[in-house]
Amino acid sequence: MTRTRKVGRWAGRKLVRRIGKSVPFVGGIVTAAFLYETMKRKGTVPGLADAVLNSIPFFGALKNGMELLTDDWFPDRPAPSSPSSAASPRRSTPGRHTRGA
Repeated sequence: MTRTRKVGRWAGRKLVRRIGKSVPFVGGIVTAAFLYETMKRKGTVPGLADAVLNSIPFFGALKNGMELLTDDWFPDRPAPSSPSSAASPRRSTPGRHTRGA
């Protein structure tokens, strides 16, 4: 084996080891990025619990794998029924006057 191949393998192993150590931190950063969306969709406490469980390195992967086969551990809240805009007339804001139309 030539010297450049040995150096290349050494550098590759060192890079893989360094990336392997950073994987749990990257998962935590991704979880923090989606925390607000999860809490909005599932509710405050269930959304926080779901995000915390997903951020635990091996348990989060296990939980998500089980959720593929079963239902969510923390189900989403039902979507709020919005009133139709035709049923309720638009009201003006006090103190604001519109001219023209």
